[in-house]
Amino acid sequence: MRNLNKLHPNEFDMSLNLVRDLINEQFPEFSQLPITPVNSVGTVNHIFRLGEEFYIRLPRVSEWLDIDKEWKWLPYLAPHLTLKIPEPVAIGQPTESYPVKWGIYKWINGSNYSDQLLHNEEEAAKDLANFVNELHSIDVPIDAPRAGKAPLLELHESTIESIKAAKDSLDVDRVIAVWEDSCKASVWNGHAVWIHSDLLRSNILVDSGRLAAVIDFGGAGKGDPAFDLIPAWSVFNSEGRNVFRNSIHADKDTWLRARGYALHQAAAIIPYYRLTNPEFVTLAKRTLNEILIDLETGNW
Repeated sequence: MRNLNKLHPNEFDMSLNLVRDLINEQFPEFSQLPITPVNSVGTVNHIFRLGEEFYIRLPRVSEWLDIDKEWKWLPYLAPHLTLKIPEPVAIGQPTESYPVKWGIYKWINGSNYSDQLLHNEEEAAKDLANFVNELHSIDVPIDAPRAGKAPLLELHESTIESIKAAKDSLDVDRVIAVWEDSCKASVWNGHAVWIHSDLLRSNILVDSGRLAAVIDFGGAGKGDPAFDLIPAWSVFNSEGRNVFRNSIHADKDTWLRARGYALHQAAAIIPYYRLTNPEFVTLAKRTLNEILIDLETGNW
C-alpha cells in the first residue's frame, strides 16, 4: 500500500500496512480490530483509528517524539480538567521499519473545531477559557517539562522572513506593523504555569455542538501563559474572542505577547505548508485576518 502524504523533509515512511504490522507484532490482542486513517490537518502525528475504542498516534519526525512525556503527564493533568484530554493505553516500541516510540490512546468522540459544528460560539469560548484557567492553576512539579518558544524579540528575524515569504497571501506592511507593536510587550516574568501551547482548531474537538476535548499535548509543559491565549485569534471570531478575553485571568502585556505568538505561528505556517497542507494554511490566514480585525475595531 502507498505511503501516506509527507509534510516534512525528514518524515518517516508511513502506510496502513506498516501500522497493521506494528499492531500485529506488538499488540496481538488488537490484531483483529480494523485500522482506519483519520483525516486531520495536524502536522505532528499520523492518526489511525483502531476499532471503535482506540486510536493510534505515530510521530511523523523524531524531533517531535513526545510519547513518554504524554504517558507521564496526561494522567497527572486529567483530574483537574473538565474537558476531556487524551488517555494513554499503551506505548509501542521502535522497530527497524519505524524507529521511534508510538502510542495507543482511548478514542474521543468529536470532530476538529469549526464554526459549523458549534451551537454557540460564546459558550465555546467560555468552555475553552475555563479549560485554560484550570490548566494554569494546576501545581507545577519541579520536573515538569519546559514548553513554549523564545521571547518575541528573539523571533523577530524569522517572523519577518515568514511574513515576506507569504507576501502573496497577506498585507505585509500591516502584518509587520502589528508584529512590531506586539514586540513592545514586557518580557514574561518567568512565573511558569502548565500550558498546552498549541490551542489551534485542529487540537480542539467538538461533539454535539459543544467543546468536548483538547488533544495533542506533545507541546505541553511549564511556560508563559501567553501561549494559551492564542485561541483568541486562532479559534474564535470577534464575538467569541471577547468572551474568551473577558474570561481569562491575564494582564495586558500577556495578551500582547499572545497576539505576537499567534502572528508568528500563523505567518510561519503559510510558506512552509503552502503545497503540502493547504487546509492548515487556510486556518493560518484566518488567524492573521482575525488579528487585523482586532486592529480595525480598536480592540488593541
